[in-house]
Amino acid sequence: MISGKTAIAGIGATEFSKDSGRSELQLAAECVRTALADAGLEPSDVDGLVTFTMDTNTEVAVAREVGIPNLSYFSRIHYGGGAACATVQQAAMAVATGMAEVVVCYRAFNERSGQRFGQFNAGLSGQATSTGVDNSWSYPMGLGTPGAQVAMFARRYMHEYGATSEDFGRIAVADRKHAATNPHAWFYERPITLEDHQNSRWITEPLRLLDCCQESDGGVALVVTSLDRARDLAQPPAVVSAAAQGSGPDQFTMTSYYRDSLTGLPEMGLVARQLWEQSGIGPDEVQVGILYDHFTPFVLVQLEELGFCGRGEAKDFIADGAIEHGGRLPLNTHGGQLGEAYIHGMNGIAEGVRQIRGTAVNQVDEVSNVLVTAGTGVPTSGLVLTSN
Repeated sequence: MISGKTAIAGIGATEFSKDSGRSELQLAAECVRTALADAGLEPSDVDGLVTFTMDTNTEVAVAREVGIPNLSYFSRIHYGGGAACATVQQAAMAVATGMAEVVVCYRAFNERSGQRFGQFNAGLSGQATSTGVDNSWSYPMGLGTPGAQVAMFARRYMHEYGATSEDFGRIAVADRKHAATNPHAWFYERPITLEDHQNSRWITEPLRLLDCCQESDGGVALVVTSLDRARDLAQPPAVVSAAAQGSGPDQFTMTSYYRDSLTGLPEMGLVARQLWEQSGIGPDEVQVGILYDHFTPFVLVQLEELGFCGRGEAKDFIADGAIEHGGRLPLNTHGGQLGEAYIHGMNGIAEGVRQIRGTAVNQVDEVSNVLVTAGTGVPTSGLVLTSN
């Protein structure tokens, strides 16, 4: 078990924009340097790097640019946004087992000004790979973008449980409310109302524009080291109390339509069971949730899979402002990927750390446990961060 043995000791980010004006390698190097400075460490202290398989910046290139002389550990995690929390899990395992002493997790991209994930790419279904086989089931049906794939799921969820577009909109309104007070958020000082959500154009029914996350340029890095060492560094440590990955039955690289039920996220349920077991806490002991919000319907389903409410009950759970700052479970207090930026979930982990430190813009009182999740619809991961 790695529970309680490691901590996130530093966080760093570039600005979040729609056109960074620099290379993805520059973004990666900048956020790594900032995270190390935040922790009070030097590049020479680092001996491990972890990132996503989707990141274009190799570990050795980042090491050269930052000035990290030697790496004894380097690793990459699959499945896009599902990798976010797993980068910390990998780093924590490396530190806890003595394979490395200081590991930096990073993700950097020009996802708006460069390659945009939301574009249809027919070539993905023709690859001579298992991923090509996965995509070949949905692409010929016109389900070739994340939005289209999630829309099919969302429509069935609405049919089974009576959820409405307004229920999805309440997620967007809460995120944008939090982003509006966050100077680092793209939508700073730009909250929305439920009416704004309902008036936003369809992207792919039942998803409206304001149900879909942003496309952003930027980078985020996290420094992981032993808890003992973190206690002697510049910032209060965010203890990695639990870290888990999950892949469920009939899992595909994107949303599966071949399970007995279309309306659950069993991979997140698997992550949840591990997180609660490792951390020794349950949903009632979480003060802040940072739930991956690439599309609003999946936030509702995550609340159910994580045990905050029963199946189909998330629409009622959020109806009275429960997920807004001051509610019983504030979600995405930085604004989330809908309001702050879409950095594949890494900016959400940074917000979890700020909540533990007590330095968040929308700080929640007396935070001792923060739950963070990674991308859904794909094999995924999660964290429980706790105070020292």
